[in-house]
Amino acid sequence: MDERIPVSREVDHGTAKLMPDIDRAQGWLLTVDGAPQSYVDLDDPTHLEFEYAGRLGHVLDCVAEEGAPLDVLHLGGGALTMPRYVAATRPGSRQDVVEADQGLLALVAERLPPPPGARIAVHGADARRWLEQAPPGSADVLIADVFGGSRVPAHLTSREYARAAERVLRPGGLYAANLADGAPFAFLRSQLATFAEQFEELALIAEPAVLRGRRFGNAVLLASHAAIDTSVLARRTAADAFPARVEHGRALRRLIGNAQPVRDADAVASPEPPDGAFGIG
Repeated sequence: MDERIPVSREVDHGTAKLMPDIDRAQGWLLTVDGAPQSYVDLDDPTHLEFEYAGRLGHVLDCVAEEGAPLDVLHLGGGALTMPRYVAATRPGSRQDVVEADQGLLALVAERLPPPPGARIAVHGADARRWLEQAPPGSADVLIADVFGGSRVPAHLTSREYARAAERVLRPGGLYAANLADGAPFAFLRSQLATFAEQFEELALIAEPAVLRGRRFGNAVLLASHAAIDTSVLARRTAADAFPARVEHGRALRRLIGNAQPVRDADAVASPEPPDGAFGIG
């Protein structure tokens, strides 16, 4: 992309803006209705600006042998930050991206096209509906990063949704979701309880300040039937510019407490973040 000027366009679910980063020659920030959605560097797709994206990058680096191709399903597209990362770090990977906002998909395809040769198939569809129709056992990794504005939609929070996610994963496959919450963590605790019902292994990655309830923020939930190598993840996330902690086992069970799995009938969206909760991390 040659023009380094901001772009604003009405898309299906609001006003999308692409703004150039003055510090990186091909860095771009995508916002929708003012909420940061994605950051990409077209020259360096391994640069993950947002803190939670960096944590997902660590997860993807550790899920299989270095450089080995994976079949990855992404729920939520944005500017295709994580699909670009996988294409760069695991060449030959097959990736499906499901994004409900087709206007946003068109904007990204026009202004920030993925690199030539990347095996990234983009689908304009509702994430839950697409997931329920996807072939069983077709993904090594499922990444859920779906926000309507700044909230995770309710139909992507229930035990029925968790079952659909488990069905699509191969044996030993990994589910990773970007969530957001603050103390007393009613939403986050309910999500942990919901996925604990469906998967044998859970882990959670978040900043200590978030886990201690000092501020609202992102948390990456991991779920699998196979053991999750939390020691490697802990070392990597602790070395980040904004260090995070990896919770699992007894600490995670304490966090869940008496929270119950969520059903479709009583599912709610994640809480509205307070003003100024999210910026570029």
